[in-house]
Amino acid sequence: VVTRLKRVQGQVAGIISMIEDGRDCGEVVTQLAAVSRALDRAGFKVVANGLQQCATAEGRGEKPPMSAEQLEKLFLALRAQRSGGGITSCSTAP
Repeated sequence: VVTRLKRVQGQVAGIISMIEDGRDCGEVVTQLAAVSRALDRAGFKVVANGLQQCATAEGRGEKPPMSAEQLEKLFLALRAQRSGGGITSCSTAP
């Protein structure tokens, strides 16, 4: 997950440079969409790791670090993020 997030960090730095250089709105939005997808994948990986940790703990007869309800809330929080608002302006001005 850390590797994914470091890659996203680099992408965001690139997007900032694109905006500062006045690059085309479509190019900026394309890169923003790529970052958004990368963050989604990192988030789902975190949830999947949590699910795996819980299953492993239960298999050993231990108390899982999270309840099924907590994992579900995390998953739904990631899904809710995807249904956010749309673009209202195409200006790349800082």
